[in-house]
Amino acid sequence: MLAIHNSLTGRKAEFKPLKPGEVRMYVCGITVYDYIHIGHARMLTVFDLVQRYLRSRGLKVTFVRNITDIDDKIIQRAQEGGENWIDLARRFTTAMHEDCALLGLDPPDIEPRATDYISDIVAMTQTLIDKGYSYRAANGDVMYSVRKFPNYGALSGRNIDESRAGARVQVDEFKHDPLDFVVWKHAKPGEPAWPSPWGPGRPGWHIECSAMSTALLGTYFDLHGGGMDLKFPHHENEIAQSCAACDAPFVNVWMHNGFVNIDDEKMSKSLGNFFTVRDVLAKLRDPEVLRFFLLSSHYRGPINYSAAQLVQADETLSGLYRALKGAPAGAPAAGDMGTGFVRDAVAKFDAAMDDDFNTPDAMAVVQGVARDLNTAKAAGDMTRAGEAAQAIRSMGKILGLFQQDPEIYLKRGFTSPDGGVSDEEVQALLESRRSARAAKDFAESDRIRALLGAAGIVLEDKPGGVTEWRRS
Repeated sequence: MLAIHNSLTGRKAEFKPLKPGEVRMYVCGITVYDYIHIGHARMLTVFDLVQRYLRSRGLKVTFVRNITDIDDKIIQRAQEGGENWIDLARRFTTAMHEDCALLGLDPPDIEPRATDYISDIVAMTQTLIDKGYSYRAANGDVMYSVRKFPNYGALSGRNIDESRAGARVQVDEFKHDPLDFVVWKHAKPGEPAWPSPWGPGRPGWHIECSAMSTALLGTYFDLHGGGMDLKFPHHENEIAQSCAACDAPFVNVWMHNGFVNIDDEKMSKSLGNFFTVRDVLAKLRDPEVLRFFLLSSHYRGPINYSAAQLVQADETLSGLYRALKGAPAGAPAAGDMGTGFVRDAVAKFDAAMDDDFNTPDAMAVVQGVARDLNTAKAAGDMTRAGEAAQAIRSMGKILGLFQQDPEIYLKRGFTSPDGGVSDEEVQALLESRRSARAAKDFAESDRIRALLGAAGIVLEDKPGGVTEWRRS
């Protein structure tokens, strides 16, 4: 039984698709005005994992993840750089797709862009006006009247008066209430605009997701996800708009992933304490190290980012690839996961994932199988080793890990300009070391080992004069 923590109820409960065998899932994507950072990467990786696991259970998943390609930040960044806003949005959309591919993310089934849904946004805005939930302010904006929606605050656990006292809301004379938010913005000189019954303008941020999600998944769908920072006000406002416009519950289960922290402070562009995915990946052996790190903590809790944490992730992941190295790579027959210990391990893995996608416990199961794999290899039991390796790869497919050739992975590394060595240089030095050992020149052999060690190359001398190497 799969149980998911529902942010709306604050409880973990059995997940039951609204339509048996099918899951409709919407995740708030990226506003494309800059390169994605590690906080974005966590959100993207978490919900990539969710859709992978749902599919592994035989469910038919429709995974929608939007792109916000019109927004105040996009317009401002384009104006600052003297660039057309469309070109800027397209440029950073391409960059986002490149980074997502490096992180091993499956592309969503549908990736709507806000500018392609202007007509749906205008129609939903008109419906909100007709039903009395929205009004046209004196400055030309269309606003949502928060007090008209009785259940406002149900997701975030705030009542309206508390929100009014504590929220950072824009106060101006055009609003009926400081908490009222913009649904449609009137056009300002030099800004992009589309025609509407209220004059030229563009959508507010919150209405974009309401219009796209209901247009693509219907007025009541299974899962809606995003980062914890979107719970209020973005997702709260989505609920208010969508329920009011569609007379439907909107979403069955809400999921929110925790923050990435730097020194226990939330990472974000607004705080200026962020690392882009590109900057981080340039310093890693492989992008899989970052994915491993991001999945090493439960998705709902915070995760502290540091270089030391990445080093630990690299060491652990490399250890798992070393376990896979030399093990039979054949796939198990359909429906056959080998002997009892493998079936038990896979059952424990599934139980961890069924418990609100508990990846730390799931990874602990993988590491236990890796220890058994090492024991089997040392004993020469390659049948048992093969079954263990197959189990690791099977579980790893859901996690998005352990799918590479171990030989290639372990020899991959970041080559710095101040002392890094290429694969060809390593092989040449190893040949010189073999010659020195054959001539019993052990001082020279030790010198070459030390030289390679200083460059981050770890040697393992095997029986029969064979030396294997990997990058540390």
